[in-house]
Amino acid sequence: MIGFLIQIILGILAGFVASKLFNGKGSGLILNLVLGICGSLLGGWIYGLFFKSATSGFMQFIIAVLGAVLILWIFKKIRK
Repeated sequence: MIGFLIQIILGILAGFVASKLFNGKGSGLILNLVLGICGSLLGGWIYGLFFKSATSGFMQFIIAVLGAVLILWIFKKIRK
């Protein structure tokens, strides 16, 4: 349960970072929060398919950012 909550918190921060990396600007507070949380969960799920678990908070943050970037990429492809 604690791991899940940590993923959510890191996901909020990751949404902002991913938006900056992907778009060069933020996508707005609410969208950053939603993308970050979803990206954190997606990244954690994908990582969990290949590895047991992320051992550090920094690694969880990197996974969350990568998951959020993946969601932004998918969202961009769908909107075209």
